Amino acid sequence: MTSSNILALPFRKSNQVSLSSSIRQYISEKYEQHPDMFRNDLDAINQLRRDAVNVREAHPSGIRKLQAYAAQLVWIMGKFPIDIGVGFTWYSALGYHTEHPLVQNNLKYELMNILFNLAALYTQLAISCNRNDLEGLKSSASYFSQAAGVLSHMKNVVLPDLRMANPPDDMDEPTLESLTNLFLAQSQECFWQRAVIGGYKDASIAKLAASVSDFYKLAGESAVRSEAISSAWIHHMSAKHHHFAAAAQYRAACHCLEKKKYGEEVARLSDAVACVNAGLKECRVGHVSRAVVEDLEGLKKRVEEDLKRAERDNDVIYLQIVPPRSQLQILERAVMAVAKVPPQIEKPYDYLGEKAEFGPALFSKLVPFAVHVAISIYEERRDRLVNNNIIAELESLTDKLHEILSILNLPGSLQALEKPLGLPGTLVQHAEEIRQADALNRLQQGIADIEKLCASDIAIFEEGKALLRAEEEEDQALRRKYGTQRWTRPESRADPSQDGGAKLWKQASEIDGYLQSSTSSDAIVRDKFAAVKDTLAILAGPDRGIMDYIPNSRQAIIPEPLKPAIGKLRAAYNDALRMESRRRKRVDSLKTRTRSDDIKPDILAETARLERTYPNQPIVAAHFEEFFNKRLDNLYESELEALEKERRDQDKIVSEIQRANKEFEAQKNILGEKGDRERERALQRLDHAYYKYKEIVSNLEAARKFYNDLARIVELFRTQCRNFVNQRRKEARVLEDEINMPPLASLTLNPPPTQQPQPSLSSPTSYYTQPQVQSIRPQTQQPPQPQPQPISVSARQPQLQEVCRTTSPPAEAQIQSWADNVPQQQPRPVPPPITPSSLQGAWTPELGIRFAGGPGPSGAGAGTGQAQGQGQRAPVRGTWDPSLGIRFG
Repeated sequence: MTSSNILALPFRKSNQVSLSSSIRQYISEKYEQHPDMFRNDLDAINQLRRDAVNVREAHPSGIRKLQAYAAQLVWIMGKFPIDIGVGFTWYSALGYHTEHPLVQNNLKYELMNILFNLAALYTQLAISCNRNDLEGLKSSASYFSQAAGVLSHMKNVVLPDLRMANPPDDMDEPTLESLTNLFLAQSQECFWQRAVIGGYKDASIAKLAASVSDFYKLAGESAVRSEAISSAWIHHMSAKHHHFAAAAQYRAACHCLEKKKYGEEVARLSDAVACVNAGLKECRVGHVSRAVVEDLEGLKKRVEEDLKRAERDNDVIYLQIVPPRSQLQILERAVMAVAKVPPQIEKPYDYLGEKAEFGPALFSKLVPFAVHVAISIYEERRDRLVNNNIIAELESLTDKLHEILSILNLPGSLQALEKPLGLPGTLVQHAEEIRQADALNRLQQGIADIEKLCASDIAIFEEGKALLRAEEEEDQALRRKYGTQRWTRPESRADPSQDGGAKLWKQASEIDGYLQSSTSSDAIVRDKFAAVKDTLAILAGPDRGIMDYIPNSRQAIIPEPLKPAIGKLRAAYNDALRMESRRRKRVDSLKTRTRSDDIKPDILAETARLERTYPNQPIVAAHFEEFFNKRLDNLYESELEALEKERRDQDKIVSEIQRANKEFEAQKNILGEKGDRERERALQRLDHAYYKYKEIVSNLEAARKFYNDLARIVELFRTQCRNFVNQRRKEARVLEDEINMPPLASLTLNPPPTQQPQPSLSSPTSYYTQPQVQSIRPQTQQPPQPQPQPISVSARQPQLQEVCRTTSPPAEAQIQSWADNVPQQQPRPVPPPITPSSLQGAWTPELGIRFAGGPGPSGAGAGTGQAQGQGQRAPVRGTWDPSLGIRFG
């Protein structure tokens, strides 16, 4: 059995890229460490890739080069994100796009290609082994098992995390599954061949052969679902499946002969013949290697001879009943081939270290990317806890307190009685604060800034959406132009890739929701400002203006019976003011503590502990969950508990204020003291405007932070839209070029049309000339209608006569197309150069059309001595009617 009986993977090819320069740039932009710290590591990773992609020969030294680079890739994916900014260019090894490279910014895509080449190297080493001795077969089986293991690892471990919606055709799941079973079949075939050479019992050999047949069957079933595996390989797998099914039945029949089961022997030999015939049928319909065909033909000859002998012996001597095929016991299986993932691939961290096989892990001193992700997660979680669960709750309590006080007309009702003339002290303080802050201009400028930020974010967002809409319209136009059957790529909104249209349109919907919500909130803030703008203008003005706005009380003396009630209400109100002041200080302190909460030193120490504890496990952000929870509890659990105390304290103070205010109002009613309602309302409006100013300032700060954060989101969205649209347009051009390629039916062997006049029946040049194969070129016009078969005339007249007698076209004209079901294109006759010798045998209309067996005129160039020696009929004179066709013989 020669090596042409088995298949091997070709290598995927790549272009050289500077991996180190992209890593250097990424470290410089994203990390706080200087890239010069890793100069040696950057040089090493470049050299590793150069060595790996240059593995092109079946030599064992290439295994370590590929494994070492793959291990380092797995390691650095824990240090960097997979989209580090390197465009890895690879060409497919199988399928119909081997000349079209696929470029991906994806470290896992690079790893997939390296592992594919490792599997290809294993298969080529397996083929190079001497398969005529036991040791060579053992090595070949081991190499095939390791190739299957690498492919299985790619399918089960790497492919699910590839983050590519459409992986390359020769590395998708059906292809990897088919190739895995193919190489398991070839590994099992080695064990079968060792058993044959070693003279094992027929029953054992039958079990091994049955397993070989099963693996080939599984490989063929998966290959049918693959876009990359050629029909020749599929027919090869099917032929080998039938071959080993026949071999298993043949060996089982030999075992039956040994056990004197002569009827079963005949049945199994008959089944073996049927399997061999099925395999030969596959060979006839597909391009299967000659070695496979010879194996099948040799097996068929041997099985048929044994079947004749067995049938004769059973019919004459043993007379046992031949069971039908359905009653034959299914053969047992002996599976020896197993997909063995090399430990260097399955557990690469075990082979990285100072004294390990692949040397020290590169970039080991670089803070892992997962740590940066973890820091971001912690900061986001901390800010959400502090801002939403603590500060927002405290501010909500303060707002609720002010609402209650406003309903009770506090502090206006107190100030109207306590300060019947002039301005109350707290109001003077508020007015001074408003003036110092330039409140009106500050709020107007803040609202204008928010509107500008919002407009800028909307413009960037709309630009990204416009790109998506334009690409969608282009795609729909091309889909209408070529039809959905030929325009096979997914629609823009349904593109499921990592940064595909589905994700971008969903993100656009989310951003649109954010903008609608924010614009609604902005309108509320503007309404708040409009409601208090005039009152704030009074507060921001001089004291004289405020005094003119507030009427003086008509009664300048507080009644004595009312003073105790005023004292209780003032004490309760002051408690509320002190609580509010204490709360503001707590919020400011909490914000300061949050800004100074630097987790980096502690998380690096935790990373070092994790790396020591789990040296063979990559660090991921999920490993820090427990660390996060403990740290947040230690730092902010007390604040959450204090929040509950604040609620209780506020409820108590509000109850006291409501009770004191009720007593105050009751005492006023008893005394008939109405007070000055106009002064009370004016003071209350000014106090309300001051607190609304504080609230609007807080709203504007939150809005500014929101729009600044949203700006980064929409800019990233626009960039992703640009990249997506550019990628889709490239894909569209490639797909359009493929669609516009002329079909194989329009490819012809004809020469390009020339301006030379075509020979006619009246031409002195011979009409039928030797057809010549011309270069293949696509037809740009309608394919020509089938032409009558041209007849080749050469100096070898006897051969021509034999061809004409059989009425078959000359062998030179039977040039087959490589496409299935494509009509054969006949070459057009081309007139030979006119020479004096050719004019001697020139055809003229008076001679008619002469074929072999017909007499030629004397002196005709075609009438050789041999031709004239035959009894030839006189030529029929006249004009040839094309409707009568051409008669031969």
